[in-house]
Amino acid sequence: MADALIQTTGLVKEYLVGEQTVAALRGISVSIEEGEFVAVMGPSGSGKSTFMNLIGCLDSATRGDYVLAGETISALSGDALAAIRNKRIGFVFQQFNLLPRTSALDNVELPLLYGGVPAAERHERAKKRLTEVGLADRIDHHPAQLSGGQQQRVAIARALINNPVLILADEPTGALDSRTSVEVMALLQKLNRDGMTVVMVTHEQDIAAFARRNIHFRDGLVVEDHPVQKINDAESILRQLPAPAVTEA
Repeated sequence: MADALIQTTGLVKEYLVGEQTVAALRGISVSIEEGEFVAVMGPSGSGKSTFMNLIGCLDSATRGDYVLAGETISALSGDALAAIRNKRIGFVFQQFNLLPRTSALDNVELPLLYGGVPAAERHERAKKRLTEVGLADRIDHHPAQLSGGQQQRVAIARALINNPVLILADEPTGALDSRTSVEVMALLQKLNRDGMTVVMVTHEQDIAAFARRNIHFRDGLVVEDHPVQKINDAESILRQLPAPAVTEA
């Protein structure tokens, strides 16, 4: 078996609310191998978002260990965590988080700009990623000129721009209609087939069924962790759906 890409051991996250200590995570030990597609599920307050924030290096655990691609994350400083976030993890959010007055190309380039990559290389890499997500003819469009599904594709291209080891998707279909949701899942499944590790938070069972493994959180604990018995194949579902209405470019 390959070494785990993500290994958490006894992760605890506590918050001080007034004079009371509240435990959002109560000792999470999870192993995720390279190349997996995992859906993290649970009701509001279950700890799933806190878990994603920790493995995404957006927050630090109160206690416990987190190792990402062989590097012990729990020991890193704030600046080192920021470097890991920018270089090794690609984020996809429910609300796309695109800059509204900036083209698709410039939005995708942003992480490279922060990394000091020269302009010519930034343009080339961003064009390549936008082409991969089916937006070669939309690179100069601003977010307002794109559909919700196209905006999420821009966000996925941006997440891929630094060749991350991990894609973290937080409710990636939450703002999309049914067909567009399946199109986004088809893209994530393709990335996973090509070797990308994907960890996705969702509260929707039908979306979780596009993943290969489901981890269920409740009250800060993992209560279920199992392979998906019947995986939804997004491409097959799309072929069975009516053709989308044609809209003006």
